[in-house]
Amino acid sequence: MNEVITLNGRQVVYELVRKPVKNVNLRIRADCSVSVSANSSVQKSVVEAFLRKKADYILAAIDKYAERAKYAAIDHRYVTGESFRYLGKELRLKLATGTPEVTTDGVYLYLTVPDADNVEAKSKQLATWYDLRCREIFKQLMSEVYPTFRKYGVAEPKLILRDMSSRWGSCQPKRGIITLNKQLIEAPRNCIKYVVMHEFIHFLHPNHSKSFYDLLSTLMPDWRERKSALEGGDV
Repeated sequence: MNEVITLNGRQVVYELVRKPVKNVNLRIRADCSVSVSANSSVQKSVVEAFLRKKADYILAAIDKYAERAKYAAIDHRYVTGESFRYLGKELRLKLATGTPEVTTDGVYLYLTVPDADNVEAKSKQLATWYDLRCREIFKQLMSEVYPTFRKYGVAEPKLILRDMSSRWGSCQPKRGIITLNKQLIEAPRNCIKYVVMHEFIHFLHPNHSKSFYDLLSTLMPDWRERKSALEGGDV
């Protein structure tokens, strides 16, 4: 059952699901939908009091997912004039026919293909270029950050690239792996470096504890600004 509530002056639609659960449970999905599960004995007024108490968190999460959608894949035809994001910039595509090649001058993205009408081939060629840039640039940033952690006995981690729907990165300290979201290539370098630093610190502090944030603030004093730019699309 869908309900509407006003939180801090904003109307929010939420789904109220009745389940045999002990507590009122809240879930905010990547598509910005809000779901609340509660026992049938819990009055709606109690549910809404719970939501108002969580208003700041709910609105922040909705905004985060809404802004992150800006980085989501867009349906392209790969024709001249289309816009593609790369390192915080909007690049205009220039399509040409010839030997396969992708280059950029920071303003235009030049895509040269054998068959200008083959959308699938154009898509694969550009995706391959983006993947190569991901590996190259992410590795560069990891190499810049790693010396700080070598002195703590952290072994140089392996990089894994992945399409991730709700996270910019993850860390597996025991396996020595950092996984980064390929969509990060669309963000500015300083925002990508923030994610890299964030994941490296998890080798020392697995949880988001006070010690984690103390070290993050010491090593990257402007991390909040970088995080805000990344999640808010202020690029």
